[in-house]
Amino acid sequence: MTVSELVGKIRLRIWYKIIQKTVNTGTYPKLYKSYWHWLLNRKSTTTDNQMRYYTAIPNKGAGIGHQMANWIAGYWYARQFGLRFAHEPFSKESWETFLGFGEGEEKVETLVKNGYKKVKLPLFRESRPHEFALNKNIIDSYKGKKVVFIAEQDQFYRDQYGVVEDLRRKFFAAQERSNDQFIYSRQHLNVAIHVRRGDILPGQQNQNPNLVMRWQDNSYFEKVLTRVLAVIPTTRPVAIYLFSQGNREDFSEFEKFENIHFCLDMGPKESFLHMVFADILITSKSSFSYKPALISKGIKVCPENFWHKYPKSADYILAGDNALFNEEHLTDQLHQINE
Repeated sequence: MTVSELVGKIRLRIWYKIIQKTVNTGTYPKLYKSYWHWLLNRKSTTTDNQMRYYTAIPNKGAGIGHQMANWIAGYWYARQFGLRFAHEPFSKESWETFLGFGEGEEKVETLVKNGYKKVKLPLFRESRPHEFALNKNIIDSYKGKKVVFIAEQDQFYRDQYGVVEDLRRKFFAAQERSNDQFIYSRQHLNVAIHVRRGDILPGQQNQNPNLVMRWQDNSYFEKVLTRVLAVIPTTRPVAIYLFSQGNREDFSEFEKFENIHFCLDMGPKESFLHMVFADILITSKSSFSYKPALISKGIKVCPENFWHKYPKSADYILAGDNALFNEEHLTDQLHQINE
């Protein structure tokens, strides 16, 4: 790491600490140059409709599920503010090509080279209309100027399914799809389970309150899987794929299931791909399986208590913390698959 990169990281840490301490105060918006620009230009009457853009930068220090949440927030809020979307790349080029989200989109880097100015906006809470309105007012104060508005890091957007059709269109049309390889068999009904581990180990969740809401015992997934298998028609053989991290002995509860495959060493992109294309996907409290669920055209069985919401769509079946879900609903969806 170079000295300039180290200094940059230190500055970011200081900046984020300042945000944490001030975000709930009236002082917070005043930290942004864009706020003062609005104060000085809010009486402007220009009607010049110069093209302006909006973006959210994927958090380079976070996992791909988190980064996708950032990207989706930028894509969604660009629409809400009546702006064009500008693409900021994910942390790794391999994910860029794999997802294909940037294909056909204007790139922030290109816009800047063409004379556009970056303008940072303050965070806002969706539940507080006046905070959204302030961002809108700031944006309107830049009418007639070549601007790319940058959302503050980790600008939250709860209902990420608002752009689901765009995500699917981009993912399935990506050039990388021609290189996809699967371990699935077309003769089977393929059931994928994502058990979040890696960043959360058994016993570790009690040491960090932030991990409590993310932790799910193996027993939860075992019970959900058992109930799913109980309603699958016997006319089609089933193959089960468990995606997680760790050793096979960490998942001894699942040894009893026939034709189960433990995908514990599979790479993240390959795991993501298989979750997307599973006939039935059982997700965990994790952005890493929530995002494939959004793109998937199969049946999704998801934890009801999650920090993002789900589409009100028949292919989503929500399970409580007790692993119970509407089995009749799943049966109806399975009939459609078999028709």
